[in-house]
Amino acid sequence: MNYFLSTGEPSGEMTAVLLARSIRERDPAAAFEGIGAGAMRDAGILLWRDHTGWASMGPIAAIPRIPSLLLQMWRTALHVAATKPNLVVLVDFGVFNVRLARTLRERLHYRGAILYLFPPSAWLDSDRTARAVSRLALPVSGFAHQAEFYRERGLHVHYFGHPLLDRYTQRPSRAAPQTDAGCVALLPGSRAQELRYHVPLLLQALTELRRRRPRVRATLAAAQGRFVPVLREAARQHGAGDVSVAVGVRDAVEDADAAWVASGTAVLESLLLGVPAIAVFVVSRSVVWYGRRMQRRIYGGRFITLPNLVAQEEIVPEYLQDDATPEALARAMDRVLTDPARALEGIARLRERLGPRGAMEQCADLAVDVATKECA
Repeated sequence: MNYFLSTGEPSGEMTAVLLARSIRERDPAAAFEGIGAGAMRDAGILLWRDHTGWASMGPIAAIPRIPSLLLQMWRTALHVAATKPNLVVLVDFGVFNVRLARTLRERLHYRGAILYLFPPSAWLDSDRTARAVSRLALPVSGFAHQAEFYRERGLHVHYFGHPLLDRYTQRPSRAAPQTDAGCVALLPGSRAQELRYHVPLLLQALTELRRRRPRVRATLAAAQGRFVPVLREAARQHGAGDVSVAVGVRDAVEDADAAWVASGTAVLESLLLGVPAIAVFVVSRSVVWYGRRMQRRIYGGRFITLPNLVAQEEIVPEYLQDDATPEALARAMDRVLTDPARALEGIARLRERLGPRGAMEQCADLAVDVATKECA
């Protein structure tokens, strides 16, 4: 059977790769095509389009990309309508994927099966969005509260738990490092805007931390291999001392006692691996108003980081915009390194709230079942 996977950023691409891997265990002859980047290509998925550079931070930064994304959306819709895969799987990236589903259904009268993994607006659910997604596709949520939101409105939705829960095994607890030492990871994000704001900030925070802990070691995370030279040069220019560079969250935090992480899926990944994290989120002044507005709408403005939203408590300290100074980040990291026990207790509560294990396997079972029925 043939599957088309549509993603728009690294976290969604990772989910698509995991889903494809699970589908192949059930359907070894499955063929995959889709929108992704290097991770999907390395997984043997034929790339229809490379999504590198598609994602942006905030609506203003997205404006210059709109004409290109609309063109790619139409080309993709026409391609899907012509090739008729047994199943289209949309992963997150609502700004593109909802429009793609609507164009297929309403403009091209496509009747094939569409599965939507991680429907949009998980933390800003609206009745209109939920009804639109449910009408256009079969939604599969990774969050219990969103599934309940759909069900309260009589809309069909699947919920199996969060797929990342099975991918990451929490390492054994570590004792606090010596007071002048430790190992920290710096995860600045994957988007160009994130790198622009977070890399200098985190390197300055590292310099501040080394005034407190002279023997601390550091690893800087590159979301993709092509960023490695850029990050090495940035560390050199900032005089950050000895900083290694690793590709991907897992390798970056492997030896870390704690991590500074740009707010996003990487925070959740770090915690699931058992690494205490401090969330950092800085955007351009032009989109601060939008971020503040969104924060006020999410649980009354209490949190913005995914683990805190899931747990509805502060599992991860959040340092946003003006609060994210090098000095404040260094102090927060020093506290976590001194007493990691509190953070580890929060991680245990978070894992409980992410739902049962086996979510990706159940997603794959559903995908194969839907694709099989479509084939028949």
